[in-house]
Order: sequence, then structure tokens, then C-alpha cells
Amino acid sequence: MTQCGCFITIEGLEGAGKSSCLSQIERLLRDRGLDPLLTREPGGTPLGEAVRGLLLAPAHHGMSAEAETLLLFAARAQHLEQVIRPALQAGRPVVCDRFTDATYAYQGGGRQLGEARIAVLEDWVQQGLQPDLTLYLDVPPRLGLERARQRSAPDRFEQERLEFFERARAVYLRRAERFPVRMKVIDASRPLAEVQAEIAAVITRMLDDGLD
Repeated sequence: MTQCGCFITIEGLEGAGKSSCLSQIERLLRDRGLDPLLTREPGGTPLGEAVRGLLLAPAHHGMSAEAETLLLFAARAQHLEQVIRPALQAGRPVVCDRFTDATYAYQGGGRQLGEARIAVLEDWVQQGLQPDLTLYLDVPPRLGLERARQRSAPDRFEQERLEFFERARAVYLRRAERFPVRMKVIDASRPLAEVQAEIAAVITRMLDDGLD
């Protein structure tokens, strides 16, 4: 656990259902008398939200993988400095929609940059900070994209080919195997009620183990 508050991240491909589960996690924490801070990546600060706009805009379809990755970590550095670290130091739980696991999956796997350069940036920007718990909502890419395209016009990432998301999913699953204590895989292809029941069990166990 971090020194004061607990740091929870939620990960998943497009259409995994992260938004619904984030709201559920907030309710679970509030029911235990906690005051969680919900945030997202890229985003969470004025600078981060501006970077998010650049990254998601279809007009920037020619952005290089390197530029994309550096923009993500620039936004992350500001997010950590301005939002995440102060909240944790004040004893507030932080719940973040995506974090560095997403960079390994999307840029390392999807863009095929590999792990080494991302790891250098992670060490520099995070200085050892890692989530206490990561919930990875696993969904087959084809199903996730079908869900995502029902809700809105596709952004720059959602316009990628299926193979991009298959590579990203493979990295997520490998990281879950590598970090089994921190990362919990939730089968998000099931009905929402079943997904949320499993999430509730994981969060309750974390709190009962004393991370609150």
C-alpha cells in the first residue's frame, strides 16, 4: 500500500465497461466511510485533458508511436504531481481509469514499441509509485469494439484494426500473470451484475485486509 491512501486503477480495452465499474467502486469505498478521488488517464488535470484531446482526435491519425507515448507520460507526470500524490499523501483513496498498464498494453503491445523504453519512462516519472490494486476488465477485442461503437463515434484508438487490440489484450494478460498480487483479471464479457459482484468481492477483501 502507498504511505497513506490506497491507489486503485481500473484497466480494460474499449467496451470493457470501465465507467460503470468506476461508479460502483466509488460507492463501495464511500460505504466504508472513505472519500475517494476519481480521476482518469490521459487526463485528470487541465494539461492532461488537453493532451487527451490530442491523443483521441482522429485528425491526428499520423501521430508516431513515440510521440504518443511521450505525450502520455508528460500528462502522467503532471497528473502525479498535481492530483494523485497529494491525494494519497492526504489519506484519500485514488481510483484511476487507466494508468501505466495501459501504456504497456496500447503502446508497448498495440503500437509494438516493446517494454524497455516504456519502463525507462515509468521509472523516471513514477519514482517507484505503483497501484495497490489494478482491476483488469478482460473482454475479447471484437466484443469490446462492438460495444464501444454502439455508444459513440470511434475515436483515434477505436479506429485501429482488430489486431491492434489483440496485441494490447495479450500484454494486459501477460502483465496480470507477472503481477498476480496487484492485478486481478475480471471476465467482463459476462453480464454487468456478475462483473460487479466479483469487483465488490475484490474491493471488500482489500478493505478487510486493512488497506483502508
